[in-house]
Amino acid sequence: MTKPYSESLQRYHLTEFKPEWAAIKRGIEKESLRVTPEGHISSGDHPVALGSALTNPYITTDFGEALLEFITPAYNDIEQCLKMLENIHRFSLQNLEQDEMLWVSSMPCPLSSEAAIRLAEYGSSNIGRLKNLYRQGLSNRYGRLMQVISGIHYNFSMPESFWQPYQQRCGDTGSLQEFRTNKYLHLIRNFHRYSWLLIYLFGASPAACKCFVQGREHHLQELDEYSLYLPNATCLRMGNLGYKSEAQKALFVCYNEIESYAECLSEAMRTSYPAYEKIGTKKNGEYLQINTNLLQLENEFYSTIRPKRVTKKGQRPLEALMSEGIEYVEVRALDLNPYLPLGIDAGQVRFLDTFLLHCLLSESPECDRHQFFEVASNIALVVEQGRDPDLKLNLEGKPTRLRDWANALCEDLQHSASILDTLHGSNAYQESMTTQTAKVNDPDLTPSGQILREMQERKLSFFGFSMQQSRLHRDTLQDNGLDAATLELMRATSAESLRDQQQIEADDKLSFDEFLVQWNAV
Repeated sequence: MTKPYSESLQRYHLTEFKPEWAAIKRGIEKESLRVTPEGHISSGDHPVALGSALTNPYITTDFGEALLEFITPAYNDIEQCLKMLENIHRFSLQNLEQDEMLWVSSMPCPLSSEAAIRLAEYGSSNIGRLKNLYRQGLSNRYGRLMQVISGIHYNFSMPESFWQPYQQRCGDTGSLQEFRTNKYLHLIRNFHRYSWLLIYLFGASPAACKCFVQGREHHLQELDEYSLYLPNATCLRMGNLGYKSEAQKALFVCYNEIESYAECLSEAMRTSYPAYEKIGTKKNGEYLQINTNLLQLENEFYSTIRPKRVTKKGQRPLEALMSEGIEYVEVRALDLNPYLPLGIDAGQVRFLDTFLLHCLLSESPECDRHQFFEVASNIALVVEQGRDPDLKLNLEGKPTRLRDWANALCEDLQHSASILDTLHGSNAYQESMTTQTAKVNDPDLTPSGQILREMQERKLSFFGFSMQQSRLHRDTLQDNGLDAATLELMRATSAESLRDQQQIEADDKLSFDEFLVQWNAV
């Protein structure tokens, strides 16, 4: 039920919420595998027409040479953000080689072996070789299969005009940078408490190809000759077969203040780990990983959300956070929705904004070790059993039905939806809330429920379903052209990125051995 605007302000202890404060900035990063017309992972080079994966701001690669990553700038307007993502998709699809297409599921296509996955390559510069070596380290530590799972990262920040008035409203007299950083940590703590709801609502990976678990222990069930699943699973991508690190399991990362967060990651990046010492850093003259530490780099820490700041040239992410504070947060718990051409739509974006604004404005007690691992336990339960109507999660140590907690949380989220609708002069945020609340009360409406129902009713394997959707979205996006201005922008950006890579390579003064020694010494 829609909340009155005045009641919503009162909920967050606000006397006003100015229209300009609703100009939330968001950017989207979306990963997709390049696959052949037969649905096999591409073994080809990153297409030259897409520019340099090292320097193109819109199109790069993630772990593998075939794992494309599309990046939008940050926009205040949702439709502009999604239009840019669509344009990047169209340009990329129209410039893939050998009739390749994009795999629309988060779980990867069938793979004959890990050797079929080429590590991403970034040229001969020191920074390009470091990016490749980081991926070599991931390969040696975790294997390549889990690294080609795809997802969507959602970047969120409040407009600059919001912060100083909000600081005054909170009665904070410290620096604006410290206040903003503390409030983003406040958001992150709440996000962790409630992130299981996003996994339930948007999880779209309830099944996988059998080849994905070859040689690994698992308790998935057989759906058909080629597919494995769990009957009530939502998001296997976020489970034990997905983005998980046994070495990081006991790592307690505290989000109460930026200093403790940075110190935890810094310690992990300077503490050698026995299993990685066994791998070593070099064999037969070839590098195997950047170092033997628990984390090679900050990005190796697996988390559903990260505090972020755009870095300057040569600056490390943690250094930027410590010196200049948190600029935005990056949500990393989202699957690709194979029913949507872009993997995400405006309704989901509005819900994410509603959810994140609520996390920022509502109360956020400091976390402790017990709560940190309680959150991890809740996520694991929702990943594998989320659509079980009787599933219970732990709320401050008390067993609570997921459905009851989710309905109560959605009721509370109506307050931030009301604020955003009032300021935008619409009911679009309320409509997104209505859509998601319906999923809480009917698990079959979730993407994971829809996928399993279609696979079972139409007797489709995971591969068959994913191929069907990949071809459908390829045709939708390939058959419609780009306007002349957009096409020129994308072509010019790709050409410029190739020149930029050449310049970076020409500017190197150190050997890679010297560069790596300096990098590890920081």
